[in-house]
Amino acid sequence: MTPVPSQSFSPLDPNSQSVSWKLVAIVITALCLSVASYIEIPMVPVPITAQTYALLTAAGLLGWKLGAASTILWLSLGALGLPVLAGGSSGMDYFFGPTAGYLFAFPLAVAVVGLLFERGWNTKNIVLAFLAMLLGHTVCLGFGGAWLSFTIGPEKAFLKGVLPFLLGGVIKSALAVGTILVVDRLLRFRGPNL
Repeated sequence: MTPVPSQSFSPLDPNSQSVSWKLVAIVITALCLSVASYIEIPMVPVPITAQTYALLTAAGLLGWKLGAASTILWLSLGALGLPVLAGGSSGMDYFFGPTAGYLFAFPLAVAVVGLLFERGWNTKNIVLAFLAMLLGHTVCLGFGGAWLSFTIGPEKAFLKGVLPFLLGGVIKSALAVGTILVVDRLLRFRGPNL
């Protein structure tokens, strides 16, 4: 079977999809982010989760607009009390507590990665795609660590809210790029009846 060439930044080609497809993609992504929140290693004050992996993969697949919309929907559900944040937590307290900087950074990180993917830093160039994902993690850790420093001080914020996440950020960046490549391969080489 011959691969179908795509000029889109993403194998899903979200910009050419219908409005209903986009709405469904936003809801499904918010659900995936909720599930990723339950995949965690508890730590104080910031747990390690699969959230940034899911967020940045969504940014690469959906672009900045749909990715940010999905992220904002997910955060809104958490703010409204649905158990969709880290470890099933929820409520407005999390948007003012020690981890609030990470939460507020998520839509910005998704927008940065989505914009970079749309401008050619995507899986057509693996190195640039990986760098885009690393920049997304940098946004999360930068904002999260800065906010946390007001709570526990700069040194502790770095030691507890940034340093433990550096290696994970590299691994999750590679996994996000790999996931997008897998989606691309599956969509390009699927059978006509799939």
